[in-house]
Amino acid sequence: MLAKAPVDLRRCQALGLAGTAFLALGGETAGALPMQDLLAPESGRAVLGVVGVYFGVVLLIAAWALLGTVVRGPEPPTPRSLLLVLAVWAAPLLLAPPLFSRDVYSYLAQGAMVDAHIDVYAHGPAQLGGPLADEVAPVWQQTTTPYGPVFLAVASSMSGLTRGEIPAGLLGMRLVALLGVALMAAALPRLARHSGADPAAALWLGALNPLVLLHLVAGAHNDAIMLGLLGVGLVAARGRWHVLGVVLITLAALVKAPAALGLLAVVALRGRRGMLRSAVTTTGVALATTVAATAATGTGYGWIAALKTPVSPHNWSPTSVLGRATGALLEKLGSGLAPLALPVWHVAGLALTVLVVLFIWLRLRPGPIYALGLSLAAVAVFGPAIRPWYALWGLFLIAAAAPSGSVRHRVAAASAVLALAVLPSGGPPDAEQVVLAVSGGVLALVVLWHAHQAAQAPVLGRTA
Repeated sequence: MLAKAPVDLRRCQALGLAGTAFLALGGETAGALPMQDLLAPESGRAVLGVVGVYFGVVLLIAAWALLGTVVRGPEPPTPRSLLLVLAVWAAPLLLAPPLFSRDVYSYLAQGAMVDAHIDVYAHGPAQLGGPLADEVAPVWQQTTTPYGPVFLAVASSMSGLTRGEIPAGLLGMRLVALLGVALMAAALPRLARHSGADPAAALWLGALNPLVLLHLVAGAHNDAIMLGLLGVGLVAARGRWHVLGVVLITLAALVKAPAALGLLAVVALRGRRGMLRSAVTTTGVALATTVAATAATGTGYGWIAALKTPVSPHNWSPTSVLGRATGALLEKLGSGLAPLALPVWHVAGLALTVLVVLFIWLRLRPGPIYALGLSLAAVAVFGPAIRPWYALWGLFLIAAAAPSGSVRHRVAAASAVLALAVLPSGGPPDAEQVVLAVSGGVLALVVLWHAHQAAQAPVLGRTA
């Protein structure tokens, strides 16, 4: 018989480090670079960059999957050991260029607009002008910001600290994102213990997830600080610091609005007996925090209307796909209703989201943390826009509170697929780049197979 070679934590750590190192190296020529550093897609360095990035992505996914077997094994690693793995995997990405999205340039431009006293809820980055605005993706040049005053205060502070220097600004926004990831990692074990789940498994799925490294760290998305504040707010609210928890969750919602659903969990955490009193207190504290934060930042209440900020017309959310398909069909039939198809489907998606959230909380009635995770997942899936990192809204809390291993396995499989969904430049895919990306992934699989065979060779012939 053949004895299986053991999979240990160090091997997972080394494999994941190799993956993120290739990501960082490939990103130097194929990432979401400043305009002056962009290479022609057909150039040799850009081609190698795309191949290298996807080679690294597949290595990272493999390392994460192997780590999952260690976490589920007879001697699972401690949460502290997993946090060290996370730090090692994230290290190469710290100084890498932005990957998989150009959103970080929008953040910097919006911060500079606040500094220049330009209303970001009335104007897009084009109003700012200059080199920084030129870095924003064309589709968002005329688009007002959908973000709340807390994030704009962070972006404005970063703009002031870096004086509009793009490299310094990119590093600053990545450090902000890393702070958010650190808060997520700190909250996950505590939320898992409260929900009766395994803290190590929660960290593996919710913090070491490739989507976290690819999009929150490498992409420097502000979802990291939203989820970090939401997580520590829930930890505070389930303990003795109810008011502090409400304040932190409200601040998370003033980064990105979906976090406001966390206030439902705060109320539910108090149980039925104290629910009415908790609801009144939570509402009052949330309103007071909103007023105070908005006044302190000086950006006004335009963020409420900005929640209607339009999404990219090529967005692949289910409602956008159905809206485009319906509009195309109506055009072929010669109907004048074709322009209404997309907005009608978006409204239908929002209505369905409300119904699903009500069903979760009123009929399914799982634990508050798990209910919140399912609700945020519904917001991401049925909303008018979807990006791979939006999956982390619900995944973060599902990782902490999922009641069964089968749920975690399905979520992990979806994460691995979504990790492959975006090109490193953050731009729309074309056939040539997709071929290069697939080539990089296949090359990684070949290397992994040969490494597996080499690891098995010393134990061939031994009996179990």
